[in-house]
Amino acid sequence: MKKLILSAAFLAFAGFATAQASEVKNVNQVVTVQDSVVKTPIKLEELPKPITDILKVEPYATWTPTAAFSVKDGDKMYYQVDVKKEEQVGSLKFDAEGKPVE
Repeated sequence: MKKLILSAAFLAFAGFATAQASEVKNVNQVVTVQDSVVKTPIKLEELPKPITDILKVEPYATWTPTAAFSVKDGDKMYYQVDVKKEEQVGSLKFDAEGKPVE
């Protein structure tokens, strides 16, 4: 009799644990967020002239461009330029006219 009660308790617990695991799995599937930002790599030579011109003057002249991207964020479009200066790295964002974007 004790084995029967123990078996029933074990099965009830196993069923509860299975139900809980499937509930958690479903929650993980529901919580997915897609990013609306589209970041396309471009060659540094393909940057608009106003941006290449601004990169040649201070304070940007001491930084070396390493990569460039065309970025579309909703209805906004801008260019991201990754830069390096010795051990420091950073990213700069400009519109097509070479004005900094935040």
